[in-house]
Formats: sequence, structure tokens, C-alpha cells
Amino acid sequence: MKPLAVCLVSGGLDSCVAAAVAAQDYELAFLHVNYGQRTEARELRAFHEIADFYKVKHRLVTEVPALKQIGGSALTDPNIAVPEDEPSPDRIPITYVPFRNAHFLAIAVSWGEVLGAKRIFIGASQVDFSGYPDCRASFFTAYNQVIKEGTRPETEILIETPLINLTKAEIVKLGQKLGAPLHLTWSCYQREDVACGRCESCLLRLKGFREAGLKDPIPYENG
Repeated sequence: MKPLAVCLVSGGLDSCVAAAVAAQDYELAFLHVNYGQRTEARELRAFHEIADFYKVKHRLVTEVPALKQIGGSALTDPNIAVPEDEPSPDRIPITYVPFRNAHFLAIAVSWGEVLGAKRIFIGASQVDFSGYPDCRASFFTAYNQVIKEGTRPETEILIETPLINLTKAEIVKLGQKLGAPLHLTWSCYQREDVACGRCESCLLRLKGFREAGLKDPIPYENG
């Protein structure tokens, strides 16, 4: 019997590929968090479709409304425009949701401890990404220590970041190799019908598929 892993699945490309990695050695439990993001409904649909693909029985969909109330991000504040260019490596972009991964991981650890999970998988990358500080390897190393200090003595949960040092193109290639349902994923920051192809998330995704020599299977506004 495989040990259990909680996978943080936003519905995006990276989290889907991270789940595909986890599926090789673990029984899967999928966690999705709604936090008032612009494409909340579309991301939730992608989450359930990916979960159906992997026949995931353990699913938790929950909310962190405080992140929208706090604001400070173009993803949660409709008054802040979503940038339509690639992120600069010299600054943290306005799409950064302050300390978001800490909230998500806390929920994953709580649920994982109840389920008896051994791992938490998150699709963070510190190579081709938007420059979010809570996607760095050092952050997850520190968080693993927090888990050790803050859970039962018999709890053995570790965060796994299988994509942390991969480029977006390498993530795409890995997803294809593992048979991940990339056609079910959604990455656009501002549209839910077809991807805009202009926001930083779309641009990074399109660049990844282009450099991997593959066609992105999701629909875009301009074809």
C-alpha cells in the first residue's frame, strides 16, 4: 500500500506536474484553496478535472478569505491591473499574494496530520517563475523545520518541491513524460473562458511550451 501525499493543486501547470510526480510513489490527496483570486471558478474547475483524471478520493476545497481582505495583489484586488508583460527579475511583481504559500502549507500540514500523510507536494519553482519570495527553496527548508516543531512527535510530514530547480520548459517536458493532463490545466491570471496570452503567467507558460518544442493544448484569445 502506497503512503499518502497531500498535493497542493491550484489547477495550474506546475501543480499538475508536481501531482504527476507524486502519483508515481504515493496515494494522492488533493487540496485546493480559494482566496478570492480573479479566476477562482476556472481554477476550481481545473482542480476537479485533474483530480478526476487521477481518480483522487481525498479532496479538500477550502477558503482563505483573509488574503482578499488583506489585498495588495493584482490577483485579489480588482482595482490593481494585472501586468501584461514578463516579470522583471529585479522586483517582486504586483501579482505576488503576500505570504500565500505559508497559508496554504499550514492547511496542508493540518489536513496531512489528520490523514496520516507522509509528504506534501507543491509545484513551486525558483527558476522560471514570477519572483515570489515564498517559492524559494530556502522558504521550504525553513517550513519543514516549522512542521517538525509544530506537529505531534509521531508525525513525519515533509514538503517535497520536485520542480524547484526546473525551468518552465523542463516542467512541460516532465509533465509530458509522466502523462500529466496538461490540457486540463489553467494558468491565466485574468480570464476564465480563454487564456489571455498576455499576462505574466500566460507569457511564462507559452514560453515554456515553445522552448519545449510543444504546442500548448489550452485555448488562447488570439489562437
